[in-house]
Amino acid sequence: MEKISFYDQISKNKRDSVLLGILVFSFLIGLVYVIAEILTPGFSFGFLTFAGIFIIIYSYGTYSYGDKVVLAATKAKPINENDRRYTHLIDVVEGLAIAAGIPKPKIYVVNSEEMNAFATGKDPQHASIAVTTGLLDNLKRDELEGVIGHEMSHIRNYDIRFATYIAVLVGLVAILSDLLMRSFWFGGGRRNRDEEKGFGLLIIVGFILAIFAPIIVRLVQLAVSRRREFLADASSAELTRYPEGLASALEKIMKVNEGKMKVSEAVSHLFFVDPTKSALDSLFATHPDVRQRIKVLRSM
Repeated sequence: MEKISFYDQISKNKRDSVLLGILVFSFLIGLVYVIAEILTPGFSFGFLTFAGIFIIIYSYGTYSYGDKVVLAATKAKPINENDRRYTHLIDVVEGLAIAAGIPKPKIYVVNSEEMNAFATGKDPQHASIAVTTGLLDNLKRDELEGVIGHEMSHIRNYDIRFATYIAVLVGLVAILSDLLMRSFWFGGGRRNRDEEKGFGLLIIVGFILAIFAPIIVRLVQLAVSRRREFLADASSAELTRYPEGLASALEKIMKVNEGKMKVSEAVSHLFFVDPTKSALDSLFATHPDVRQRIKVLRSM
């Protein structure tokens, strides 16, 4: 794996966020335009302007407060820092935050027997780390450090900003694609014969967008997410100076986890390992294969 400085990775992640954001936003505008032409012929520009303003406001609002939505959706609870049960967790988070050169993130716990963790927030100054009770109960300190180091790397490298931003736009693409499919049942009868040819072409373009836009955006998102998981593993090994700790944690997780956490697909990509299992994981999995991650770590 090519050696990349953390500063280069941060810059690259910010560029990727902008480029992928432009791609997804372009799909959004295309979907909105086709919906406008079908539902409001003759007023599509006004509809498009209104929809564009709404998308920008919605995206900014969700981006700014998306971490709170994620924490609520996963039923994560803030820890009591005076509770001795979490002393070792607090020590690990504080130590790795110092090593990473970032403020200590807020710490949350998710009540689940599955071993998992995730980080969320819009930047290192507004970040949170959540771990499951199963992770705390089953991992040794060096293994826990490996997992926390992985999540700390996501925070330091601005992966959390990318994940939150793209999750918002991908969700909007899915909603608009569904709306476009429904709009095909309406709006067609208000056009005269001279418009029918152009309208037929519009229907074809709209149908293609409705079907393939969510798939294309999702595949691009997953490809980038998988690569960043490897980079976060490597960053964790550099922070902890002990790649075997993370490799050992992954081995335990692979043997114990059943992939039965009740987590929405909208936030599953944020977790340390995929919290759910499905028949389509080989194509749409947000995480690389655990065995491959272990192999890479033990080759360092």
